[in-house]
Amino acid sequence: MASSSSKQFKNICVLSGFHYGKYKEFVQAAVDLGRVIAERKLHLVYGGGERGLSRLVSEAVFTRGSQVLGIIPKPMKPLVCMSGPPIGEELVVSSMQERISEMMNHADAFIFLPGDLATFEALITFASWAHLNIHQKPIGLLNVNNFYDGLLTFINHAIKNHFVPHSVKKLFISASTANELLDLLQAYTPEPDPQTVALNWSTNDGNGNSSSNKKCDLDLILRL
Repeated sequence: MASSSSKQFKNICVLSGFHYGKYKEFVQAAVDLGRVIAERKLHLVYGGGERGLSRLVSEAVFTRGSQVLGIIPKPMKPLVCMSGPPIGEELVVSSMQERISEMMNHADAFIFLPGDLATFEALITFASWAHLNIHQKPIGLLNVNNFYDGLLTFINHAIKNHFVPHSVKKLFISASTANELLDLLQAYTPEPDPQTVALNWSTNDGNGNSSSNKKCDLDLILRL
């Protein structure tokens, strides 16, 4: 599933945990998001597995005819996968870092539902890479039941204490419904930070040929 070079994205990565959460609103939001993705004829990239909100999103997308790609680390398969065939396509990778890199390579935009520590890890990674001008893909928070209010407050706190520039705040696009969030992501225009916009993440193969940013992303994360 190749990502589109057009501003009008086609492949959207949705990240969430392998739990359903405390409130029924979380479950409904996952189902609604999957339905809206399919209605807009978008394709889904997600963290693989058949549990929790991730399963609900992938089922809602797949049953309505859109493509689904689950990217899952091999060690996690016994924890989150059933005995049946996976929903859509499945890409098995060796590590959590490789999963993040493959999500970056396959997706044009990202949506974060309420989730676990792995969800937060991916969110901060993608936001950090956007700030460092490694990518310019929109990052959305489906802020169900004000789940991400604490994170947004913390970002403001870091800005006020001069550890994070004001431009970082614009990287987190927040909405409480799937349709509103997708509209905002579709209309997103990157505003690179003046201090990082000149960073060049391309590599040279020694023959004067530079590789793409995507190749650099994969190389970068695997070196961590």
